[in-house]
Amino acid sequence: MPLIDLTHPLSAQTPLYQEDGYSDPPIEIAPWCSVKAQGFAVNALRLGTQSGTHIDAPAHFHAEGATLEALPTDNLLGPYSLIDLRRGQPLPALPAASKAILLLDARGGARISDAMMDALLRLPAPLWVMAGEISIAGAAPLRFHERLAEAGRYLVEDLADAPMTDFPQTGEIIALPLALQGTTGSPCRVLLRY
Repeated sequence: MPLIDLTHPLSAQTPLYQEDGYSDPPIEIAPWCSVKAQGFAVNALRLGTQSGTHIDAPAHFHAEGATLEALPTDNLLGPYSLIDLRRGQPLPALPAASKAILLLDARGGARISDAMMDALLRLPAPLWVMAGEISIAGAAPLRFHERLAEAGRYLVEDLADAPMTDFPQTGEIIALPLALQGTTGSPCRVLLRY
């Protein structure tokens, strides 16, 4: 099965979220010790929980939302249901107990209605993976993220560009965040297998 890595590499050159005078913490990777001095090398890392390709826990946008460790690890990999928001594709019918991952193709940007957002939130998937950016028509810029957090959903975003025009209709997503406790998210390795 072919495997595609959808993860942005992390370095000091990785773009940071910046808006209205706010910026995520800069990514710093610096030598801590060396093979010459200690017999082994270690690097010191400084970065934000939403650096590069990452997963948002509901706590990222909702003060009482769950933190990263509340998402069971078996929800981090599995088959996906592709929804191409660029083409107005109808929503899939997922069983009520489904742990399918939603892969939302919004490359180039997608603006959805409140009704579409409500319909997406009725799908039982606890993990959403977003390629591109989604906004809700007539709402504040981060309202899509706020609605997800209020609904207790987790979102993987800031994927690297896929080397394909269209995502395969079927396949699996593997999203591997760091096992951080009590955080609003984590950088994440994201693989698509089809």
